[in-house]
Amino acid sequence: MLMQGIKDWPRDSMAVIGSSLGGFYATYVAEHTGCPAVLLNPAVNPARDLEKYIGEQTSWHDPQERFFFKPEFVQELHELTPTRLTQLERYFAIIAKGDEVLDWREMHARYADAHLRLLDGGDHAISDFQAHVPAVLAFLKLV
Repeated sequence: MLMQGIKDWPRDSMAVIGSSLGGFYATYVAEHTGCPAVLLNPAVNPARDLEKYIGEQTSWHDPQERFFFKPEFVQELHELTPTRLTQLERYFAIIAKGDEVLDWREMHARYADAHLRLLDGGDHAISDFQAHVPAVLAFLKLV
């Protein structure tokens, strides 16, 4: 669905930005289109991390809202996981050592040879993201 949704995007001028699971998907898009990607505390192995949530769940933003996380979603994540990354120069990862959700060491290992900003402390949401916007814009050659 993701690739279908971006099928008409201009490949020579597009870029993607993703946080957490969105960073995983942004990596997938970058690998399949060759576009630059900015990754904010990107999930590295979401199939493993989300497998324990198979079944009925509540939405984090509205506990009254319920949904069912299916086993086939985990299989889809396995299938989307790249075996290795190519052209690491197209990636800019911002990783917070204080991420309370994902292990920063896994993120660092995956993107160690990419453009990398490793933050001491911080959090999963990268609450000080505004401070990193100039670096993101420079990486994407938008300034």
